Order: sequence, then structure tokens, then C-alpha cells
Amino acid sequence: MNDTRPPGAPDTRRRSERSRRAIYDAALALVTETGYSRTTIEGIAARAGVGKQTIYRWWPSKAAVLLEAFLDLAGQAPDGDYAFPDTGDLAADLRLVLRATVDEIHNPVYEAPIRALAAEGIIDAEVGTQFVQRLLEPQLRLFTERLRTAEEAGSLRPGLDLRTAVELFVGPLTHRWLLRTLPLTHAYTDRLVDYALYGLTPR
Repeated sequence: MNDTRPPGAPDTRRRSERSRRAIYDAALALVTETGYSRTTIEGIAARAGVGKQTIYRWWPSKAAVLLEAFLDLAGQAPDGDYAFPDTGDLAADLRLVLRATVDEIHNPVYEAPIRALAAEGIIDAEVGTQFVQRLLEPQLRLFTERLRTAEEAGSLRPGLDLRTAVELFVGPLTHRWLLRTLPLTHAYTDRLVDYALYGLTPR
């Protein structure tokens, strides 16, 4: 795109991008340091060095700011363009992905923002919809596609409802994460894969 600014005029696009990134960083930092309930638009603005009107011009709420900041953060991760592994061994691939999910859950950089978004999404239907559509659904589709490949290869019985099958893996993990009553470990996710793939009855 050609720069049509008069000579010597400030580049507002760069200034806006700097402000946006400062707001992202401020929102993520405050949620981690003080918790979601104590994080405010005013606090984010002060931390980012912008006016709160700037934030309201771009986002309707602090939840919207946090969601976009977290999506940006996830996109910057080394595995931001992540593809589900397909080694030909479905169980091994599922174990690898679920172990990585547990590691991410325990990462303090991600833990506070994702908990805040999950909790707010229960209260605010619009936040919940955006949380699911923009954050969860892309990940669940990767699971579904990997199961579809396994089904086509004959590793799973034909005719499965693949979305329900995906929930057998991620549902229990999410449940344990939300309750915080039992530890989330690699051993636990390995058991999830074993139970979901092979069932509970004697083999």
C-alpha cells in the first residue's frame, strides 16, 4: 500500500499499532498480576500509556481486549501455526497433543488469561461465543481432522460422530482443569487416551 501522507506527517498506522500492542501487553500483565475482577479499562489504559477512549474506540469491554490480546499471544508462540501430528499412530499423536495441552495450561503466561476468559464466557454469552468460535473451535477442528484421517485409515470404526469422540479426550481434561481438585499430569492425559480409545471393558 502506498504511503499518501504529506512529507513529515506522523505515521498514524505505526502509532496505532504501537498503542494496540501496549494495550495487549497491559491487559495480559494486569490479569496475571491482579486477577480479572480487579483489572479495569482504566488500569489497562494507564499501564499502556493511552487514554481509555482509545481502548473503547477499538473494544467494547475488557473481556474483548483480553480475548484479542490472548489470541495475539497464542499466535506469537512457536507453535502458533500448529498442525496436529500424524505419525500413523493415533494413540501416540493424541498423547503428544494432550501432554502439550497440559504444559500450556501450567504455563503462567497462559493460565490466568485463559481462566479469566473461560469464567467470563459463562456469564457473558457474547464473550462465551467469541471464546468458543475464535479460540476453541480451531483447536477442536484439528482433533476432528486427525480422527477423520484415522477413521479413513481403518484405525477407528466407521460412522463415528467425530465431534463427540473429540469431547471424550478434551472434556475430562477441561473438567479437571476447571475444578482444580486433581492434578493435571502427563500420566493423566495418557490414561484419557487409553480409556477413550480402548474403553473400560476387558480386552
